[in-house]
Order: sequence, then C-alpha cells, then structure tokens
Amino acid sequence: MTDLLTVAQYARLGAAGCTELVEGRLITSPAGLSPHNFACGNLIMQLAGQLPAHLEVVYGPDVDLELAPPDAPGFVRRPDVVVCHRGSQGLLRAAEVVIAVEVVSPHSRYTDRRAKRLDYAEAGVPFYWIVDLAPLSLTPLRLGQDRQYEDLVAATEVHESSEPFPVRVELAQLID
Repeated sequence: MTDLLTVAQYARLGAAGCTELVEGRLITSPAGLSPHNFACGNLIMQLAGQLPAHLEVVYGPDVDLELAPPDAPGFVRRPDVVVCHRGSQGLLRAAEVVIAVEVVSPHSRYTDRRAKRLDYAEAGVPFYWIVDLAPLSLTPLRLGQDRQYEDLVAATEVHESSEPFPVRVELAQLID
C-alpha cells in the first residue's frame, strides 16, 4: 500500500505533466491532444490582452486547493488555464485563483464536469469555466454563497461577461 501524500510532499516530488493529488493519492491522466492544447493556447492569448493589471493568466499550474491541514493527505489540482493574482509563484493557493478553466478531453469529461466542479467550489475558487470542444461551448460557473457553483449562460459563439472583469472570448478562435 502506498502512503498518502501531503501537499508539501507532492510539491517536493516535482511532479510534472499530467499529475494531480486527490485525497493524498497521486493521479495521472493522459496528456492533452493537439486540439486541447491548441484551445488552451488560444484561450490564453485571448485572455492576456483583457486582464486588469493585477491579474495574469497561467497555463497548467498546480493549485493547492487548501482542503486539508498541511500534515494531512492533500488536494492539488492542475487546471488547464488559470487566471490568478499577479505575482503568484510556484504552487498556487486556491485563494490566489480567480478563474480555473478546464478544457474537456474525452478522458476527462466526468472529472472536469463533476469532480473538479465540486473540488474548486469547496476550495472557494470564485469562477470555473468548462470549455468543451465537441460541440464547442464555454460554460461559466460562479461560486454562490453556499459554496456551490451556479451555471451561468453557456456560450457557443461568444462568451462575454463583466465579471470577474470585462471579458470577451471568441469561441471559434479557440479551434481555428
């Protein structure tokens, strides 16, 4: 039987690629395919020009969800794209994340739509976007006072919102 890992132990592993820590268990998943990676890059390019000065966009960072005490089995998720407070370094804390974005892959559909939705909500991440490439859509979720996400209007062409900052995402540009 494998020992369960704390967040600090996970961080010391220097795990790269497609690893996450769930209840102290190291989880690996397949790397994203070209359309997935292309969509992430294009989303980053669209967001980068629209962010307020105090925010930045980051590709695939480890995020300590802060759901367990430091000496207990921990939770680290690796969203595809994160908008966080500028100057955040290394292992991000959930409190530094403004938007977590997952681009759904065939192997991650359940995890992105169900498990991560619950994890990010419990961690207090204010906004969670789920981008699906087939069919193309962006479903924005906003954290409610009850620490559950409420689905906002899903977009199939353009996502435009004033929160958490004025933003416009052209979905066709994610895949073209």
